[in-house]
Amino acid sequence: MQDPRLIYSQLLDKRRLDLAARDQQHRVFGYLQLAAVVSALAAVGLALFHKVSIFWVFAPAAAFATLFIIHERLLRVSERRRRSIRYFERALDRLEGKWAGQGEAGDRFLDPAHPYARDLDLFGKGSLFELLCTARTQVGVETLAEWLLHPADPDTVRSRQLAVDDLRSHVDWREELAVVADEARSGVHATALAAWGEAAPLLASRRLRILTTALALLGVPGLVAFLAYFLYMVGIVHFAERMAVLSRDFFLLVLFINGTFLFKQRRRVDLAVAAAEEAAHELKLLSEVLLRIERQSFRAPLLIALRASLDIEGEPISKRLKRLSRLVDHLDDREHLLIRLIEPFLLWTLRWATLVEEWRRQSGPAVRRWLASTGEIEALCSLASHAFEHPADPFPEFRSESPWLEAEAIAHPLLDENRVVRNDVRIGRALRLLVVSGSNMSGKSTLLRTLGVNTVLAQAGAPVRAKRLMLSPLAVGASIRIIDSLQGGISRFYAEILRIRQILDLTGGPLPVLFLVDEFLHGTNSHDRRIGAEALARGLVDRGAVGLITTHDLALADIVDVLGPQAANVHFEDHLDDGHMTFDYRMRPGIVRKSNAIELMRSVGLEI
Repeated sequence: MQDPRLIYSQLLDKRRLDLAARDQQHRVFGYLQLAAVVSALAAVGLALFHKVSIFWVFAPAAAFATLFIIHERLLRVSERRRRSIRYFERALDRLEGKWAGQGEAGDRFLDPAHPYARDLDLFGKGSLFELLCTARTQVGVETLAEWLLHPADPDTVRSRQLAVDDLRSHVDWREELAVVADEARSGVHATALAAWGEAAPLLASRRLRILTTALALLGVPGLVAFLAYFLYMVGIVHFAERMAVLSRDFFLLVLFINGTFLFKQRRRVDLAVAAAEEAAHELKLLSEVLLRIERQSFRAPLLIALRASLDIEGEPISKRLKRLSRLVDHLDDREHLLIRLIEPFLLWTLRWATLVEEWRRQSGPAVRRWLASTGEIEALCSLASHAFEHPADPFPEFRSESPWLEAEAIAHPLLDENRVVRNDVRIGRALRLLVVSGSNMSGKSTLLRTLGVNTVLAQAGAPVRAKRLMLSPLAVGASIRIIDSLQGGISRFYAEILRIRQILDLTGGPLPVLFLVDEFLHGTNSHDRRIGAEALARGLVDRGAVGLITTHDLALADIVDVLGPQAANVHFEDHLDDGHMTFDYRMRPGIVRKSNAIELMRSVGLEI
């Protein structure tokens, strides 16, 4: 079994040594460029005093230009090495438990109405998402969030598991992909880019292309006629006056025809050029990510399919993107003074804009597919990094018998692996409900979050923090972190029963529900809590749901007597040692027989 900490440390040291060598080269190139400038100035000075020919300036100028190009490439590589260093530093921070607050928190995905996102700490500082997410592009981040928020079916999960297993050993490639994706992080707006690709081209009609080409060809002799007339007028060339008049009339006619045509097309051209330049810029940022995916070979069927989705009619994406890059480069040349002068004759902007629009017609509909594939592969890389960093975490197994959840030595993935206490949990078949009692801080809420988070991981395609986990497809509904609202006029009890209503509604869906309810009906009196809890627990079980509820009120433990073999009591204990409260966080069968509330109050100095 590979040691991820050792591998990350070795790669980090290599990247740091490489960056140090390149920084040294950076300083050398700086001195060489300075020497070239000094040499050029010296040549100019000597030429002024007629000591040497002025042509001697070209040698240091050419040397400076060459050094500048090489230096720019060196700087780009150095920046990528810095990104690699940050990548491995963050990876080591995750292994050392120092990752909270340093990564992508995903707060924007936190919907208070979601049935489990807030309760299971999926998003925010120190969340599951921040631990998992190594995606750098917007679409990759969104894809991973979508997988955590919406469970996949078992076939999809199994295909992701094979992909994650394939990717987990490709440490260098995952690093490379993350580094190039980091450059596209803030520059690519996936929704707008996909919309541009799917929108109807403004200048891609066959009739317009033919007419533009014909008028551009007409403009060639028109440009020749203009140059001839200009040279005749300044006296450089001499020919018959009649020929001069014909040249003048011809180029004026061409100017009129092409100018009128350009004037009629100007609005569509401006819109097409503006949209094309923005889209081409974003595709250029994304292109290196796509090319890294195109050039990598995979074994997992899902990855092979995602790689194949980048091709269009058998042509690799690299050729498509290179073609677009060349077209846009020609389109950008319209800003040059010479091109502006010959624009009315050759219709330069319109001609290259129509070719870019033709590219959009042929390749644009695939842009959304390219983005989706990029997002999926980045999300899979996030899960693969997590799998690599936790080699003891297995993939869960799915079974057809439903509802079912059987966990052996399960733990919360956000807790330190070396200190976490693991428990065994099984619900399904006849047993549908566990009533968890216990004292404050004994581990009841953590148990609910542990089951919920691992179920989310399992149905996203990730490994789980357990020795073994078997489950059927489940819809998770949790009521753990219920917050009242002063502005909304909602009490904690009302917020809780709204969530329980939401969980009950989930039972009408296609999947059995796994419900996780902390301090069941905590916000009301004991009498109403006892009656309400029994009725709601029976309602959930009768609707095919399975789950756990926790309580401080031992009267709720009597629910087990009402539901018979469909329910069981379990509990957590505390121990008082030398005036200090300790917990072993072990789940035991039966009802807890003591409370630590009085001891806790005394421990903070209250006289009881």
